[in-house]
Amino acid sequence: MSRLLAFLGGHATWVLFVGVFLGLALPGLAAVARPLLAPAVAVLLIATLVRIDWQVMLAHIRRPWVTGLVTAWLLIGSPLLMAGLLALSPTPQNLSTAVVLMAAAPPILSAAPIAIMLGLDGALALVVGLTATLLTPFTVPPLALVLLGLELDIGTLDFMLRLCAIVAASFVAAFLIRRVIGRERLPRVAAHLDGTVVIVMLIFAIAIMDGVTETLLAQPVLVGLWLLGAFIANPALQLFGALAFAWLGRRRALTVGLVSGNCNMGLLLAAFPPGTEFEVVLYFAVAQLPMYMLPAILLPLYRRLVGDPHKPESPSVGTG
Repeated sequence: MSRLLAFLGGHATWVLFVGVFLGLALPGLAAVARPLLAPAVAVLLIATLVRIDWQVMLAHIRRPWVTGLVTAWLLIGSPLLMAGLLALSPTPQNLSTAVVLMAAAPPILSAAPIAIMLGLDGALALVVGLTATLLTPFTVPPLALVLLGLELDIGTLDFMLRLCAIVAASFVAAFLIRRVIGRERLPRVAAHLDGTVVIVMLIFAIAIMDGVTETLLAQPVLVGLWLLGAFIANPALQLFGALAFAWLGRRRALTVGLVSGNCNMGLLLAAFPPGTEFEVVLYFAVAQLPMYMLPAILLPLYRRLVGDPHKPESPSVGTG
């Protein structure tokens, strides 16, 4: 079992790449895995917290102005920029609406383990991801109304209480696991922890494709166009984010880019008003594909830019 976990941890990006196609090719398996999405969130967060260097995470927390700037970019700057660019393009209205909503959503929490796999700053990805997710109820509804004329209802208090409970329980569980493993053994089991994260994310990759295959067969042209839009929007947001924060240094700038393009659109689905265009919801489904496929495709580029993805993180947080 330990060899399997180490293998998965060492080939994480390609395992996730294959997982997406498993979900598409085996829609029955995707339907079976769908109920596992919710509990997998907590497991993924716990495994990520065990894997990440807490000194690095605390260093980011002690410099809230960096976290604040990145969070402001993710929740406000990014959707405003995309809305402006799309207004100048001949993009179909429903596709523009979906892309702006994607840009307004917080990062997926699995961006942190993906960042670790790519050799980026997983601690920064986790800190800004959690911060942006907590603030989503305050930013997305007014932006959706002003930019798109959509009224989204996100129950602020209930949402934040549920999220805080998950985060608090995950921190306690991760603390206990780290104590059991011991500080000296943590580096030696890093690959096994990565393998555990990959298994959980593989469940995500398969389950999130539930229903996509049926739509693909029914409307292949529409799905193809929306998928093309997703494969343009995701790397475009990553590029804008990395350029905007180039002053943080290459590794952290690329981390900001990663969390900018990989957005948690699932959080917004429940808040959609009745009668929301099917094409907007469809985009949210197909946009999962680049999130799981691009890390594998871009891995050689990341290795060239930041080096070995398994190199330990430095606890220092500066602007260089």
